[in-house]
Amino acid sequence: MPAYGAEVRGGTANCTVAISDDEIASPVASSPEFIIAMNQPSALKFQNQIQSGGLFFINSSLVEAGISRGDITIVRVPANQMADSLGNAKSANMVMLGAFIKKTGLVSISTVLEALRFTLSAKKKLIEINERALEEGYNFFK
Repeated sequence: MPAYGAEVRGGTANCTVAISDDEIASPVASSPEFIIAMNQPSALKFQNQIQSGGLFFINSSLVEAGISRGDITIVRVPANQMADSLGNAKSANMVMLGAFIKKTGLVSISTVLEALRFTLSAKKKLIEINERALEEGYNFFK
């Protein structure tokens, strides 16, 4: 459930994704188990929403300090730096997705790769870079 507005021009934007083997009655999550923050404003805005014991994924290429929660695990991924090294700065989100699925185990990389190939089937030139970015993020954690 995306929430976009004037925030897109430099502030924060967010999207909620609910994952379950059971039926999802409502995708609204007031206290999610996982949050991914790709920039400093998002990290500061959403750090207090994550539930105690949750994982807070931050793009350490853009997020510096300011996370003041001691009851969550902060997972630092230099997503922009890794995407730049692949030659496509726009793939930072895929790097982070790879790291997220590796660390959480919520879904297999093969399932995500299959979905990626299906979703981008009309844009074949984007498949390879996104696959590489996903795999780089996944392999960031050994």
